[in-house]
Amino acid sequence: MKNDTIAGQFELLADLLEIDGANPFRIRAYRGAARTISSASESLAQLAGDGEDLTQFQGIGKDLARQIVEYVATGQLASLEELRAKIPPGVLDMLRIPGVGPKKVAVFFRTLGLRTLAELKEACEAGRIAELKGFGKKTEAGILQNVDKAAENASRISISDARVIAESVVDDLRQLPEVLQCEVAGSCRRRRESCGDLDVLAVCSDPGPAMDRLAEHPAVDSVLLRGETKQRVRLKNGVEMDLRVVPEESFGAAMQYFTGSKEHNVEVRHRAKEKGLKVNEYGVFRGEEMIAGRSEEDVYASIGLPWIPPELRENRLEFAWADQGEMPELISLQQIRGDLHMHTTASDGAATIEQMAIAARDRGLQYIAITDHSQRVSMANGLDEQRLLQHWEEIRAVNDSIEGIEILCGIECDILEDATLDLADEVLAEADWVIAVLHYGLRQPHDQIMQRLLNAVRNPHVDIIGHCTGRIIGRREGADMNMMDVLRAAADHGVMMEINAHPSRLDLSEIHAAAAAELGIPIVISTDAHSTEGFDVMQYGVDQARRAGLTAEGVANTRDLQEFRSLLRSS
Repeated sequence: MKNDTIAGQFELLADLLEIDGANPFRIRAYRGAARTISSASESLAQLAGDGEDLTQFQGIGKDLARQIVEYVATGQLASLEELRAKIPPGVLDMLRIPGVGPKKVAVFFRTLGLRTLAELKEACEAGRIAELKGFGKKTEAGILQNVDKAAENASRISISDARVIAESVVDDLRQLPEVLQCEVAGSCRRRRESCGDLDVLAVCSDPGPAMDRLAEHPAVDSVLLRGETKQRVRLKNGVEMDLRVVPEESFGAAMQYFTGSKEHNVEVRHRAKEKGLKVNEYGVFRGEEMIAGRSEEDVYASIGLPWIPPELRENRLEFAWADQGEMPELISLQQIRGDLHMHTTASDGAATIEQMAIAARDRGLQYIAITDHSQRVSMANGLDEQRLLQHWEEIRAVNDSIEGIEILCGIECDILEDATLDLADEVLAEADWVIAVLHYGLRQPHDQIMQRLLNAVRNPHVDIIGHCTGRIIGRREGADMNMMDVLRAAADHGVMMEINAHPSRLDLSEIHAAAAAELGIPIVISTDAHSTEGFDVMQYGVDQARRAGLTAEGVANTRDLQEFRSLLRSS
């Protein structure tokens, strides 16, 4: 269990308490605990399991420590479950609307009695929100503009949350002697950015114990349906999960079918039909004869195709690659040699330069770039030019003192609203690695956004554009830009593009990453880690690159440091 997972529960608890009108001091205590937990360099789950005293952490008193131990041991918080029962899930969905926080939601719920996004939309359309004290027409219009998107996102969870839950269920079911095979399918297996539901397939000697175990899983809220071979449950996050029990001889066919996507499967069935075959979740059939189904490899081979990695199954280029015998050997996590976007205590990170370097080395990385924030991000203690130069001296000193990893002097430099960079060129010229990013002014008109990005690309000291659109998946749309114009400019000026591996960003999208690769732009997958634990999200960035069809050759930080440096525009 990750620190961020535990912290997320306390943040949720604080939100619910604020909506419920609880004591502000209590709310602040939970938010402070969440910050402490997420920024801790040690695993609180491990410490709790070892019986360590968690009150050693600032802001964690005896009661909060007890609740951390409770959540680590059971996967639940009694206080959170009590509030969940009191506040309808649709009320929490309101927090997905940009600019709407717990204070506003509390007014909607406690003053107007609104319980769902649909009811909130109706209230806006009737002008009732603008009449509330402290709101007004502008706030009402903003809510109305974004409420439908919030409703769409409310039924989806991030790929990181989806994986944690789905893999936890699968690991749990595999403990049963009656479960012979068990795997995650669906969009989670394809590693989509978010999932609207979850699918688990199993081969069982007796389905009953597996269904009983799923019903008792800590993540499950209720059982919606239970038949002989299918069970549907609603998870506590509101997403539904299907468990399907299939015959062993059909497991491969079921995995292919329920992994999807729908568009991919339509093409599979079309190709099968051309060969006089029928493909469904039970197998591949010639007339009544089943000719394949036990494995996915057999299913694809029966219609003249190689096995296609799940991440590519979107009916984009996978069939063309297969027909040409050019199915790419997709990048793997083990091929990543460097991480080039991270933060330390110099800005808003939780660990020192040395701690980040050692943690990276322990994960098998050969080089990293320390890229703390520039001064524009004042809320994150961003660095001005004098502090940055001192910070780089510290990085060089640590680099000289640590063996087994190289540390580059970098900066995450803001592209300001006036289209200039946050730091002077003569300072940026001393950096090993400069990431240019948009953090503020994301709602500026298209032309201004484009001017900012293109100016950054043209700057001779910028090596890469980081999390280019600025989106937060499910919560914030990216800036209004013509991505192809940005990519063409990057290709012309030798600027790389980042896939930010944090599961709330995954920016570039797989579509844009594929377009960048087509233009010959080196992609860098980086974690944007703010703690040593933050390195663990690299897999999500690799998954995004795989969905783009990228090989190790197309990802710059699969190279050793010397080869990587040769790709820099300043080399």
